[in-house]
Amino acid sequence: MGHRPLGATGPRVSALGLGCMGMSGMYGPADRTESIATIHAALDAGITLLDTGDFYGMGHNEMLIGEALRGRAREQVLISVKFGALRDAAGGWSGYDARPHAVKNFLAYSLQRLGVDYIDIYRPARLDPDVPIEDTIGAIADAVRAGWVRHIGLSEVGPATLRRAAAVHPICDLQIEYSLLSRGIEDAILPACRELGIGITAYGVLARGLIGGHWRADTVSAGDFRVLSPRFQAGNVARNLALVDALRTIAAAKGASVAQVAIAWVAAQGADIVPLVGARRRDRLAEALGACDLRLTAEDLAAIAQAVPKGAAAGARYPAAQMAHLDSEHGHGG
Repeated sequence: MGHRPLGATGPRVSALGLGCMGMSGMYGPADRTESIATIHAALDAGITLLDTGDFYGMGHNEMLIGEALRGRAREQVLISVKFGALRDAAGGWSGYDARPHAVKNFLAYSLQRLGVDYIDIYRPARLDPDVPIEDTIGAIADAVRAGWVRHIGLSEVGPATLRRAAAVHPICDLQIEYSLLSRGIEDAILPACRELGIGITAYGVLARGLIGGHWRADTVSAGDFRVLSPRFQAGNVARNLALVDALRTIAAAKGASVAQVAIAWVAAQGADIVPLVGARRRDRLAEALGACDLRLTAEDLAAIAQAVPKGAAAGARYPAAQMAHLDSEHGHGG
């Protein structure tokens, strides 16, 4: 397993990270035993970065990771936690809270659920429109000074917010969607990160499984949030799967899977980018790990660009109501 620096000020992490959201029901039912086995397999393969959110399964995901890490050396793993999304008992979403005293409360609960005495990277899941980013980052900086947090990250924010946050405390990475189907960060966000020395942890590298090569309409169950995703809607999904077929031809010539090519493409966009894979099972993890050995040549990258041109995806990456919450899509900085 290779390693990459997470920005100019962050830790060195494995070249691939494991996103654990799908282990807590966001893509339909999840299997606890298989989830823990997958986390163990990831650690054994040299993956050091585990990504979660305190609102994934309303704390379930953090407790699951805590259970999986029991008996493992704490320094073997880097835990990245997003916070701030508010839920209700029915599983609904009710906005964000990134006020300083809320930050301290969320952090205390995360430390307890994870069973650790510090979190490696702590980040607001979204920009809270009612709270200056300086206040939120200031509260996390207090936690860094107290030893409860090691590094500060951000998620789904635009260049203006990045600059304001970095003026308060060093930001190690921006977590944001980046894939062959979602390339919006290339215009302004990625250049701003590079200017500021901020790394990228890229989620959605398989576009929620759409370009993973395994997607079928009957794989989506009632609890799966993809039923609402514009890219999976009738009309759009057929156009997007046609892109996957074009990618499959390139993958076959490389002796690789579509998923491996899609992951390797993200990794090839810069040494400052760490793809997060959302494998819920050991077989999917093993496939994703194969991307680490896949070297894409200039000819490969040109063929991929032709097969899946920038902006080729049909449908937005989130429903309109959620897109409205993304500072990264509006870039005004709050």
